Amino acid sequence: MLRRDWYLDDAPASRLQANAGRLYRAGGLLLRNPLAVIGGAIILLLVLTAALAPWIAPYSAVGQDLSARLLPPSAQHWMGTDELGRDILSRVIHGARITLMIVALVAVISAPLGLIIGAVSGYFGGWIDKVLMGIMDVFLSMPKLILALAFVAALGPGIENAIIAIAITAWPAYARIARAETLTFCQADFIGATRLLGASHGRIILRHVLPLCTSSMIVRVTLDMAGIILTAAGLGFLGLGAQPPLPEWGAMISRGRVFILDQWWVATMPGFAIILVSLGFCFLGDGLRDVLDPKQGGKS
Repeated sequence: MLRRDWYLDDAPASRLQANAGRLYRAGGLLLRNPLAVIGGAIILLLVLTAALAPWIAPYSAVGQDLSARLLPPSAQHWMGTDELGRDILSRVIHGARITLMIVALVAVISAPLGLIIGAVSGYFGGWIDKVLMGIMDVFLSMPKLILALAFVAALGPGIENAIIAIAITAWPAYARIARAETLTFCQADFIGATRLLGASHGRIILRHVLPLCTSSMIVRVTLDMAGIILTAAGLGFLGLGAQPPLPEWGAMISRGRVFILDQWWVATMPGFAIILVSLGFCFLGDGLRDVLDPKQGGKS
């Protein structure tokens, strides 16, 4: 009880206590949202599966056994086998690593890039804003998958190039959000006071503007994870993402579509994995939006 009172103190004695109290309240709101809890559990399961893949996968992800090809789901092979006799469950488990790597790298590349560009555009305005907004409009005028296909076609197939292509197509949406957030408070009194104290533009952007945009950015990134997974799966389905024999879920669906009528499990099982993980990120993103958005937080 004493610790809870320390977290919920209306007059925190330090910045550490204030930040801890904010996190405590946000965690409480998040745990009261059942869909967010389900989404968080799915994402936690994905992370644990990716981390423990070599130990929990019952078979090799690339080992072939032609005598066991196209076996239906059974006690020996829970998700069946593919056309080369590879255990689909093991490939789905190892494919979680590839999916998590793609999601993490795209978020690490595109979110900070879009955050900085959007904050700079909204803070300075004028011709800088017009130029950056024009570039963003060019990217946003085309569907992400089509644009990613164009970049991958230029860079060449491969998981690294697919990550770069997806990141290039994802940053404008984050820049838009950061610009809109920056425009709402760039003329605020505390920004003017900071200028009067002699702070440079770079310091104001890094120390004051970017932190205020972070919460909205976290929500958008979490909600966009499902789209990133689907885009990566689409590139893999077309043969432009991860190359064989890597167990990427989209590539597995592509190889299984030939057998979809008779051996449905070959394409269906990795498809279920994509749907489950995408729903997990959507549920978690909705919960984070309710917690981090001040307008929605009170309704939770």
